[in-house]
Amino acid sequence: MAIFDPNNIRAITIFDDIQRPDPALCEALQRIGTATAAGELFNLGVARPHMAGLTSWKKGKAIAGPALTLQCMPKRQDLTDSKEYGERGMFHHFAMYPTRPGDIIVVDGRGEMEGGIFGEMMMTFFARHGGAGVVIDGCLRDWPDMDDLDVGVWMRGVTPNHGMQNNLMFWGVNVPISCANVLVIPGDIIVADGDGAICVPVKLAPEVIQRANAKKDWEEFTRMKLREGEHLKKLLPAQRRGQSGI
Repeated sequence: MAIFDPNNIRAITIFDDIQRPDPALCEALQRIGTATAAGELFNLGVARPHMAGLTSWKKGKAIAGPALTLQCMPKRQDLTDSKEYGERGMFHHFAMYPTRPGDIIVVDGRGEMEGGIFGEMMMTFFARHGGAGVVIDGCLRDWPDMDDLDVGVWMRGVTPNHGMQNNLMFWGVNVPISCANVLVIPGDIIVADGDGAICVPVKLAPEVIQRANAKKDWEEFTRMKLREGEHLKKLLPAQRRGQSGI
């Protein structure tokens, strides 16, 4: 068993890549959307897939793809001021190095609002290598310069400060993280749209898709009848409304 050595800050975990799910799963979940997928996850026992408080900053953007992760910890001066920490360089860059088309970077920014996790240069690199989006429990900087980047963004806000002007230290890359109190494991499927961002465990994705597709015809029929003026009570009994979250 490996023993963590606090004097060897350079040994903090970096995994160079992740195991990506079948792209067909991501495509299907993107079509389904967060609302239906979150409801089906709830029915399967995953009560809190939604990363609450992280809102879409790119209107109309909807994506689904595998999670690359960046883990942050509260800043501790004896570590951040050390030679070893300085020699690691721009540690958060490592989260972007393995980017492939469709990837989504998820950041445990601990809700930090003082410093931006990424800025224009890093986001430009990410977009150029096919990155689909970032989900950050925190902020970006240089936001006015990112209008032309075709990258979805779900976060708490923006800031002029760079990533060292906060209370965080970058700790791990492609390790399990908590993002807005949701467990995200590298390679999990992130689905994000105008309703927010959710995490779908890969092993549950096929069943979520199957259940959602089975529900689709009923929803389309119900929507049509409601638009024709049918009474809600007739179409959606109270018990079903409570179960479905409609």
